[in-house]
Amino acid sequence: MGGFNLQQLMSQAKQQYETLQKKMQDTVVEASSGGGSVQVKMDGRKQLLSLKIEPEAVNAGDIEMLQDLVTAAVNEAARKIDQAMQSTVGGMLGGMGIPGL
Repeated sequence: MGGFNLQQLMSQAKQQYETLQKKMQDTVVEASSGGGSVQVKMDGRKQLLSLKIEPEAVNAGDIEMLQDLVTAAVNEAARKIDQAMQSTVGGMLGGMGIPGL
């Protein structure tokens, strides 16, 4: 099989998985909407770490707008996490030396 060692490959995959889990835990992104009136922080596991709403967003009295701003900020943070994890996973798979990847 041209030196293809399944046990070595499995060991590399386990190590890469553990590295990815650590990276997901350590990655934190911030996103905002409404010119910064709603700000969120999210980790690589897509857990919302914090949500900050400026008082003027609440004082406006438009609950639907506030809900839209929160939704937009959370979705933007999730998109940033997806991008960060995609580049991390792509780099990790390229380093495994698997033919065809």
